[in-house]
Amino acid sequence: MRAAIFRNGEIVVDRMAEPTPAAGQVLVKTLACGICGSDLHARQHAHCMVEMARKVGRKPMDLARDVVFGHEFCCEVVDYGPGTARKLKPGTRVCSLPALVTPQGIEGIGYSNDNVGGYAEAMLLSEALLLEVPNGLAPEHAALTEPLAVGVHAVAKANIRGGEVPLVIGCGPVGLAVIAALKIRGAAPDRRRRLFAGAACACGKARRRHRRRSQGVAALCDLGRARADVGRRENCTPAVPGHAATAEAGNHLRMCRRARPVAAGVRRRAA
Repeated sequence: MRAAIFRNGEIVVDRMAEPTPAAGQVLVKTLACGICGSDLHARQHAHCMVEMARKVGRKPMDLARDVVFGHEFCCEVVDYGPGTARKLKPGTRVCSLPALVTPQGIEGIGYSNDNVGGYAEAMLLSEALLLEVPNGLAPEHAALTEPLAVGVHAVAKANIRGGEVPLVIGCGPVGLAVIAALKIRGAAPDRRRRLFAGAACACGKARRRHRRRSQGVAALCDLGRARADVGRRENCTPAVPGHAATAEAGNHLRMCRRARPVAAGVRRRAA
C-alpha cells in the first residue's frame, strides 16, 4: 500500500506492507484524514515529542525508523481479525479513538513505529473502539470527530457553573471546537452588556477590533475589549487551546479573581 511516511525528518510517499489484523482488530481503508497541528509540530520537532513521551511514561517513537502519522480519520471496514464480533459489514464507514487495544495495553495510532495512522491507504483499528458514521455524513466531515472531541472534552472538564464566563483564548481548530461545544451546551453572547455568557475568543495577534460569528457564538478578536469584559466578572473559566496563546493567558487569569484555566490542545514550542 502507499503511505505518506515520516522518514529522516521528511514526509515522503512510498510503499509499505499492508497490515494484518490481529485478534480483536479490524483492517480498514482510509477515506479521509485530517492534518493535525500536532502532525506539523512532529514534522519539525519530533525529538520534543519523543522527550515528552518518555517523561509521561509512554512508548516513544524511534526516529530512526518509519512513522506514519494521521489520527483524525474516517475509514471503511475491509476485513476482520480473529476473535471479532463482525457487527459492521465490510464497506461500513467508521471512526475510532486513535488507539489500539493490545495484550500489552493501550497503544497510540499515528505517533508509533508499529501502528500506522491515516496517512496510509489502510490501517488497523480495534473493533471495540469503532464508531459507525451516520448515514449520509461525508468522510471529510466525519474525520473531524477526533478534533471536535478535544473541544467537547475541554468543555466537560471545565465544568462551568453558575455565572462563570467561559473565555476561549486562541481560535484555531481546537478553539473553534471548544466554542462549538459551548454552543451545544447553550452558551450565547449577552448583547446588552457585551459580556460573554457563552464564549469569548481573544486572539493575541489581532490588534484591531473585529467581530465575527463562529458556529453561532460571537468571537471577539481584540485583547483590550476581552480584558475589559473579563475584568467585570469575578468568575472566569479560560480555555487555552494552542501553544501560541498560552503566553497571553497569564494576563487574563490575573484579572479573574477565581479563574480556572483548562488547557486544550496545547503543544510544546521547541526552542
